[in-house]
Amino acid sequence: MKESKKPDNVVFNVENQKYDAALKPYATSVGAPVITTTDNIAWKNRSINKVNHKLEARYLELKAEYDAMLEQYEYNKLIFDAKFTFEPIVGQTYHLYKRENNETFLSIIKPNECNFNFIGSFYLNAELIWEKVQ
Repeated sequence: MKESKKPDNVVFNVENQKYDAALKPYATSVGAPVITTTDNIAWKNRSINKVNHKLEARYLELKAEYDAMLEQYEYNKLIFDAKFTFEPIVGQTYHLYKRENNETFLSIIKPNECNFNFIGSFYLNAELIWEKVQ
């Protein structure tokens, strides 16, 4: 038996035995609306640019915060490794010096009152964290 051939303007899927013009991703007749793809490359590029700038700014903020915390850690380690024979008082400023044998010590003597090798002045805050005085 011979199959009947459908006209060219009829969209018939022989595998499914269905008319599926509405399911096609392209126009199937002259009267069908034109299907155009949305060009979202410009939007993607703008979005990528904005997101990259935002993430880079956040990264730089976190890096600066990390660097400050690392510096604070190193100063605290330096002070706690230094020699001192008194209990520091919260809220007071102390001065860190280095001896000729590279041993560090903490003192209440100000740099202008002595001739030791001055490293820096530090303030002990309420959380018992040493902060460098500028």
